[in-house]
Amino acid sequence: MKPKHLKTYLSIFIVLVFSMSMFAQIDSKKKTVLIQAEENENDSLDASPTTPSKPLFSGNLSGLSTPKETPSLKMPKKEFSMFDQEEFGNPGELYIDRLKKHENSIKQSEGLGTKGSKVDVFFGNHRTKSKHVRVLYRDYGLEDGDLVRVSVNDEIIEYRVSLTNAFKGFKIELKEGINVIEFLAINEGYALPNTAHFRIIDDNNNIVASDLWALSVNVKGTVHVIKE
Repeated sequence: MKPKHLKTYLSIFIVLVFSMSMFAQIDSKKKTVLIQAEENENDSLDASPTTPSKPLFSGNLSGLSTPKETPSLKMPKKEFSMFDQEEFGNPGELYIDRLKKHENSIKQSEGLGTKGSKVDVFFGNHRTKSKHVRVLYRDYGLEDGDLVRVSVNDEIIEYRVSLTNAFKGFKIELKEGINVIEFLAINEGYALPNTAHFRIIDDNNNIVASDLWALSVNVKGTVHVIKE
């Protein structure tokens, strides 16, 4: 056999041997070894249905009875509201009502608003032989912004005058007979009611009339000065 042919056969033989070894390795990987598990009586699963355990104690326990089941309580449903809709039509009415109650409580605690006249007040007839008189007025209480309107014989002399603690006023000439002087309370200030002290003085500085008032809004105090 020629050397050339020998090399060819040798190469084919090596390739065949290598291929067979590869197939043998692949086949050995595919084979798995099964190990049979041994059965154990303790490992068996009890498939019987379970039943609830019985209570340890029943009936009375040292004189104590077992608690009874409390039925569920159903409370009436009522929407929460800050305002009582049954008493008031809307929250605004409740707010105004509370403000009035608060205002009244302040008046009572401070002693305000308890003497304000709700009807017109007449301070009487006063006679004089003087030709002129001075009409003076002031706030005898707290200077709180009381306003009055002053008229003489239905003529407005002071349309809107603020009362202070000092006397102020005007001088008028009296007509024969009755001269009607009116003080109208326009407001009550912040310390109710409208409070004032008036004086009517003649030409000789004699006091013809003098008095105090405590009036509610739109209430008048009237004094008559009769010239003789």
